[in-house]
Amino acid sequence: MKDISYRVALGGIVSALCLVTMFLAGIMPALYILLPMIAGVFLMIIAEEVSTKWALLTYISTGILSMFITADKEAALLFVMIFGHYPIIRYFLQRIRFSPLRFAVKLIVFNAGFAAFFYTTVYLFGIEQMLESINGIGRYGWIAALIVCNFIFVMYDYLLDRICIIYRHRMRPKFMKKK
Repeated sequence: MKDISYRVALGGIVSALCLVTMFLAGIMPALYILLPMIAGVFLMIIAEEVSTKWALLTYISTGILSMFITADKEAALLFVMIFGHYPIIRYFLQRIRFSPLRFAVKLIVFNAGFAAFFYTTVYLFGIEQMLESINGIGRYGWIAALIVCNFIFVMYDYLLDRICIIYRHRMRPKFMKKK
């Protein structure tokens, strides 16, 4: 087990990377979905290197700070409700051996987070633009939006798999090289 100074230092570095990424969402609003996803990838690194408990603590602190620092509150909510905790929860979901069940549980976790994000954005923060844009698609616009969001999530999950493999086999040996 790594000593406490290593965990604190890595947690601070990952928190800083997440916060910078979330801050960029206010500067580049076109990337308000992609940047919370990238911030979630950084949390995957701390879950891989230290533990999921430590990653959860880092996620909580980063989530709270991103709600205050990030100019784009919608991106901060995406991070807090969907893309921040998912790479951490994913470690436990990967242990489900029956792959159709694992896939179904992943979709349930995502859709619960997405529903919480949607209702918080529209009804708590009063951003009715989201409802107007979905209703602009048509009567069944919310179904189309949900299908597109689920597709994006499936791609994100697949890419998390690939990024984790790249990190374990290519990046980690370079960082952990002893002199």
